[in-house]
Amino acid sequence: MSLAEPIQLPPPFTLVRLRESGDAFAHACRIAPESGAGTLVYVGRFDLAEFAVVLEPAEPLRSARRAFYAGMVALTDALRAYAPPSKPITIGWPDAVRIDGGLIGGGRLGWPLAANEEEVPPWLVFGAMIRTVAMDDDEPGVHPLASALDQEGFGEAGAAQITESFARHLMLAFDSWRADGFDGVAREYLSRMPRERQSIQRIDDDGDLLTRRIGAGAIERRDLMQALATPSWLDPALGGPRL
Repeated sequence: MSLAEPIQLPPPFTLVRLRESGDAFAHACRIAPESGAGTLVYVGRFDLAEFAVVLEPAEPLRSARRAFYAGMVALTDALRAYAPPSKPITIGWPDAVRIDGGLIGGGRLGWPLAANEEEVPPWLVFGAMIRTVAMDDDEPGVHPLASALDQEGFGEAGAAQITESFARHLMLAFDSWRADGFDGVAREYLSRMPRERQSIQRIDDDGDLLTRRIGAGAIERRDLMQALATPSWLDPALGGPRL
């Protein structure tokens, strides 16, 4: 597959292509103040679908971070569009994506370092990496907790197709949010998490995950901002998803 394969994005997206050595997330955060909403940075890599999109929220940063959940719904929907029938695609809160239990990548969120929690930030950036091709030389089974699209039967679906699909599904996710409020996005996201027995989960106005165990009085709170500080799926040394 050519790394220069054309990418067709729906309006209002604007494509910015980087060479293979580029960092889509870092570049999108750098150019976000000037580039505006809908700018999608794409890195042409054979083994990864790597992209990041600039968002312009209309609410204070404290609640605007919930856009991350819309991005994760769109990312998993993009994969579902090419997945073999009945292939389970799940989210490990908040940011990891697994196919049939194998880690293939995830999402991340950036915002201005000096932004006030109570003020509308000038931009957010949602970034994603999905491992499309297993590039290690190890024997099958050496990394049982990791996978790639080519190992999961995704056929010819590569970085360009996943990126295009993500853009379309991100528009749908935000359209749903505008029409029906965040609750619909939250339900879609929570439905992709592995079920916890005897528990009820919801996402609060700050994006934190609340879990109440049936029969227990206390509610467990997991802080979204803290969780996003260090992506759980990313191996900085590899520059991609963990093995």
